[in-house]
Amino acid sequence: MLRRAGSSLRHFLLERKSSVGYRSYSSKAKMSRPVQARRLEGTDKNIWVEFVKLAATYSTVNLGQGFPDFPPPDFLKEAFARALSGENHMLHQYTRAFGHPPLVKILAQFFGKLLGQELDPMNNVMVTVGAYQALFCCFQAFIEEGDEVIIIEPFFDCYEPMVKMAGGTPVFVPLRPKAPKDGKLMSSADWQLDPAELASKFSERTKAIVLNSPNNPLGKVFSRGELELIADLCVKHDVLCISDEVYEWLVYDGKEHIRIASLQGMWDRTVIIGSAGKTFSATGWKVGWTVGPNRLLQHLRTVHQNSVYHCATVAQEAVAQGFQRELELYGKPDSYFVQLPKELQRKRDWLVQSLDAVGMKPIVPEGTYFLVADISKFKSDVPDVPDSDEPYDSRFAKWMVKNKGLAAIPLSAFYSGAHKNNYSHFIRFCFAKEEATLKAASDILQKWKQEKTSP
Repeated sequence: MLRRAGSSLRHFLLERKSSVGYRSYSSKAKMSRPVQARRLEGTDKNIWVEFVKLAATYSTVNLGQGFPDFPPPDFLKEAFARALSGENHMLHQYTRAFGHPPLVKILAQFFGKLLGQELDPMNNVMVTVGAYQALFCCFQAFIEEGDEVIIIEPFFDCYEPMVKMAGGTPVFVPLRPKAPKDGKLMSSADWQLDPAELASKFSERTKAIVLNSPNNPLGKVFSRGELELIADLCVKHDVLCISDEVYEWLVYDGKEHIRIASLQGMWDRTVIIGSAGKTFSATGWKVGWTVGPNRLLQHLRTVHQNSVYHCATVAQEAVAQGFQRELELYGKPDSYFVQLPKELQRKRDWLVQSLDAVGMKPIVPEGTYFLVADISKFKSDVPDVPDSDEPYDSRFAKWMVKNKGLAAIPLSAFYSGAHKNNYSHFIRFCFAKEEATLKAASDILQKWKQEKTSP
């Protein structure tokens, strides 16, 4: 009986589908209602999608996107191989949702030493899918409609859309450049906050400030005095600090990276964000973390468990072993955290000289593996277009990758809409590259210079 009923139903549906009336109904049944959530409005464009595609299509040398083209250290690759092929088959399964126990334990031990805090690995540390997810968790956990978040310009581009997606309002305050004396090259230290301007951005609506030191894209390492200014305002206005410290080990010329959470009154209101990708030159592993008081991290755990939930176990195991090695070698010459900045400082200096020699005035970074250069002297190659909606540096970077085969990122991508054109004569290069890559870039620049000077 059921089989006959099923057969009759199929026959009816087939007849209906073949009818003209059904075809007409079907064509009208397409969805017409808006499907995009309002929180996504204005967040659809992404500089990396556009420029990664351009680099892949045209460039022979890519100094644009921020990743090394050299391998992670051997000890880390060996740790990953052991985790992958070893006898502990549970490393191929889920681990603790908020962080693989060996990793959170060594992170608590390591950062507890740096911060002078006794850290509970289960409550004061949470592992994330890269620093990107850590940022997302912070904004989703703390920000809601009506909240304002202070962002220091130039800023890593995801801060603004993440604040907006959480319902908050970004409030921007720029680092303002001061011309160096005696004709010296400008340093990232010459870009400074105006104390009165910064103070004016705090209000009763301010929920958090985002601090990125060392700063991407400038490479600025905030001084103790600058951090104390920010800390005093956070305490005065009872504001959270989301401290993006992914380049914490990449500081040069004897500079010191100071963790704002170590300053008076800041531990209780700060979430520190770190990255194994930047720490160990393994950006594709996507292992990040947050460190902070449990009263803050408990809310990040709520976001994490209801979104990503879990991070790759094998990668966490390898990073844990890497940190164990670095803890044992802390401050010693064989430490990767000592060796890597020395190597990158040498590469920074090489790129600085190459750019300066052709007339692109570099801003010497104190940290990170990025370098910003002034392209004002190259406007004869790419004339300005009055009243253009696209910032000059964006058009210049596109022209350069298409015509010279050299990829870089426009600095205007790291500014809000209101300020994009104020700083649109700079482009950002990444110098975390093999020597052969940097030499190829230097060759392109030298050839370009010759073409400009030849009759």
